[in-house]
Amino acid sequence: MHTSSKVFLDQTKTNPDIAVILGSGLTNFFEPQNIIKEISYTDLRDFPQPTVKGHAGKLVLGEIGQRKVVCMYGRSHIYEGHEPQSLAKPIRVLKDIGCKLLIVTNAAGSLDETMPAGSLMAITDHINWSGFNPLIGKNDEEYGPRFHDMSDGYHKFYRDQLLSTAKKLNQKIYEGIYCMYSGPNFETPAEINALRVIGGNAVGMSTVPEVIVANHCSLPVIAISVITNLAAGMNKTKLSHQETLENASLAEKNILQLIKNYINEVELNDSSGNN
Repeated sequence: MHTSSKVFLDQTKTNPDIAVILGSGLTNFFEPQNIIKEISYTDLRDFPQPTVKGHAGKLVLGEIGQRKVVCMYGRSHIYEGHEPQSLAKPIRVLKDIGCKLLIVTNAAGSLDETMPAGSLMAITDHINWSGFNPLIGKNDEEYGPRFHDMSDGYHKFYRDQLLSTAKKLNQKIYEGIYCMYSGPNFETPAEINALRVIGGNAVGMSTVPEVIVANHCSLPVIAISVITNLAAGMNKTKLSHQETLENASLAEKNILQLIKNYINEVELNDSSGNN
C-alpha cells in the first residue's frame, strides 16, 4: 500500500465507493456542506504536484447523495516534466483506499465538425500517440500482471449506465475515440488530419495514462470529454489554453449534473467485466 493511501485512511477513516478526476476548467465538484475532508497533494507523497492553471492540487472526500466520493481536484500531465511512472501512483492510491469505480474527465478538442464546443463525449476507446506509457519499467505484481488486457478499457457495463443517466436528464452525449498527444503544444493541422483518418473523434493531453493504470489494477473506469474547441486546422481561430478553460467552465454545469446523477444511480458490481 502506498504511503498516501495510509495518510488518507488515517485522516478520513473512510473507504470511498467512487473516485472522480477533474480535468481542466472543472473546479467545483462538491457543494461546501458536502465536503468531509480536504488533503493537499503536498501532504500526499505519491501525488505529483500539478503546475497548470485550472488544476488545484488537492484530494477531496465528500458525499454525493448516500455515496462517499473522493475527487482529485487537478491532475498532472507528462508535458509538465513528470516521469510517466509517477502518474501511476495516484490511481493506485484510489485503488488502495477502496474505490470501485473511477470517473475521469478532461477537456478535449473535437475532430468532428458535428460535435461542437460545449459537447460532452463518453470515451469508448483511445489511441495513445503520446509516446509514453506509465507502466514501462519494472512491473508491480501487487497491482496487476506484466501484460494486461485493454479490450474493455472504458468499461462498457458502467458506460452503458452513464448513457442511460444522460438519457433520463435529456442531456445529449456523444460517444467516441479519444486520442492522446503528449503536448504541451497543441497538435498541428497535419497531425489532426492523421487522427481523423485513423478514426479519432477527440484529442487531448491526458486521461490515457490514468486509464491504462486503472485497468492494470482492475479498477473499472469511464471517461467523459468536455469538448472545448474544434481541433487545429478545423477552425479559423488559433488555439489557446484560455479558450479551453473558458469553454470547459461553460460546460461545467452540464457535466457535473450528469456525473452527480450518475453517482446516485450507478449499480456498482464487483464482478462486472475486468474487476
